[in-house]
Amino acid sequence: MDLLAGIGCACAGLLAMALLGVAYRLGLLYQLCHKVNPQSPRHGGELVAEVLKAHGIRFLFALAGGHISPILVASEKMGIRVVDTRHEATAVFAADAVSRLSGRIGVAAVTAGPGVTNTVTAIKNAQMAESPVLLIGGAAASLQKGRGALQDIDQLSLFKTLCKACVSVRAVRDIVPALRKAIATAQSGTPGPVFVELPIDILYPFHVVEKEIGGTKSGRGLRGKVVQWYLKNYIRNLFAGAWDQRDVSPLPVQVPLATDDEVQQCAELVSRAKKPLVLVGSQALLPPTPAEELRAALEALGIPCYLGGMARGLLPPGSPLLLRQNRRDALRDADLVLLAGAVCDFRLSYGRLFGRHTAVVAVNRDRAQLLRNSDVFWRPRLAVQGDAASFVVRLAQSLRGYACPSDWAEGLRQADRKKEQENREKAATPTCDHLNPLDVLHRLDVLLPPESLLVADGGDFVGTAAYIVRPRRPLAWLDPGAFGTLGVGGGFALGAKLCRPDAEVWVLYGDGSLGYSLMEFDTFVRHKTPIIALVGNDACWSQIAREQVALLGSNVACGLEYLDYHAVAEALGGKGLVVGRPDRERLEAVLRAAQEASRQGHPVLINALIGKTDFRDGSISV
Repeated sequence: MDLLAGIGCACAGLLAMALLGVAYRLGLLYQLCHKVNPQSPRHGGELVAEVLKAHGIRFLFALAGGHISPILVASEKMGIRVVDTRHEATAVFAADAVSRLSGRIGVAAVTAGPGVTNTVTAIKNAQMAESPVLLIGGAAASLQKGRGALQDIDQLSLFKTLCKACVSVRAVRDIVPALRKAIATAQSGTPGPVFVELPIDILYPFHVVEKEIGGTKSGRGLRGKVVQWYLKNYIRNLFAGAWDQRDVSPLPVQVPLATDDEVQQCAELVSRAKKPLVLVGSQALLPPTPAEELRAALEALGIPCYLGGMARGLLPPGSPLLLRQNRRDALRDADLVLLAGAVCDFRLSYGRLFGRHTAVVAVNRDRAQLLRNSDVFWRPRLAVQGDAASFVVRLAQSLRGYACPSDWAEGLRQADRKKEQENREKAATPTCDHLNPLDVLHRLDVLLPPESLLVADGGDFVGTAAYIVRPRRPLAWLDPGAFGTLGVGGGFALGAKLCRPDAEVWVLYGDGSLGYSLMEFDTFVRHKTPIIALVGNDACWSQIAREQVALLGSNVACGLEYLDYHAVAEALGGKGLVVGRPDRERLEAVLRAAQEASRQGHPVLINALIGKTDFRDGSISV
């Protein structure tokens, strides 16, 4: 009897636990303690806007869609400027630019399904560029997933390898904590994009959700009544505790730092070096160290520097430390190289450029990037997993009184000046057809004001510009980064002009890359962002054609036409200018006219018809 009683008690206990588990999963226990107000007109979009506002977000980039309408409307009411683009990728590229220039996370919101899939390339670019971007994606109601709802796909699987975090929010009450955590994750450690999926049923008000998925008023039969109860409970659980007071302030951001011992080891290596060199990569421009503080540290060290990616412009054009030419030779001859956020990938020939006895000090937040190809072509004397900018600042503080050997620095400067002079001579040589691209870029460089910002979107023309055009200040050069993505121009320029309305923003386009975002001239006009686009139009995918023709003997798929891109800009409400060989003498006047039109509030496109040169022979495209 006692045994049967014990078994009975155990079964009752298991049954009670099972029932509690079911009650928990259905949200019944939570609903006992948290109110549901079916009459409330509030909606989840308001919570999204509150979190964004608390995190200092000024711009929300989007392309309209019913799944995300509550977010857009609430954000506008909260004073966040909603900027709608003509392609979802542009929205993410713009958010990426804002992130890089402002030091805050950039935010884009797109509708479900195709809206989300259209962002994949831009999100991958942000990942490889280490840009903290928050992508908010609309989605079908959680209850309707997998049941054939409009634009319903498995969105999280798309981004698992692209984002630092992917989450789907299941109740209104979870919106705030999910967004706060995602934003902190994006900015911590090695920054990168995060994806937060917000199903449509947690964004609209209670009465709208109830009407759309609440079912009939009264179910028929037992099964109908059970289904009706389930739907009613599901909706109530979505909104239980939705409007309880919650902290929306930013969570702490974690930044890895070098140890004092690592800084000291590097200081000892530098002090013994006869031919030191510094390579600064984009990662060194990440917060929290201000760019001006990093520049002061480099100037205090006095070591010759090459600047890559976002670091271009960190040193002023006339700085005696700044080198732009002959990097391969300098790396071969140096006895110590400090890689401050620079990576030994294809941009440094996978690490094969260092001399046999060169001591390499690598500093990077990401361990994989820190040691990229070190098991094959190079080996670091010191590898530091930490923030590159703060490392350089601390290194300069520990080396007060240090002086870089003057003969080494002067030799590099002489070689740099010689190469610059050769480039100027090439710019003065007429091409067979149309304008010399080097001449166009040299003339632009002369006219750039101190408050200018350059966006690079292209192959051959932009690759040439990297050696000719000089950014005037820190954070005044935006390029896609290691992914080499074409099509960033429209979004980058949009984000840049919004962040720096007083800056003269130039987009350097190839005629191929222009095709990806030419339609965004409509966006520039509507949102009053008067950028200037300079298109190097050589009627060809030249960076590809150069190798393809030489190696394979065919120009197939590389040829374009000298199209009237300026007319498209005019048709979209901007200003269009065209310049070719007959206009060479007035090239400067055309550039100045574009600057004046921009100052008057008009986005401008200059269609520069250019010819072929051998300046980029030997450059890589694979």
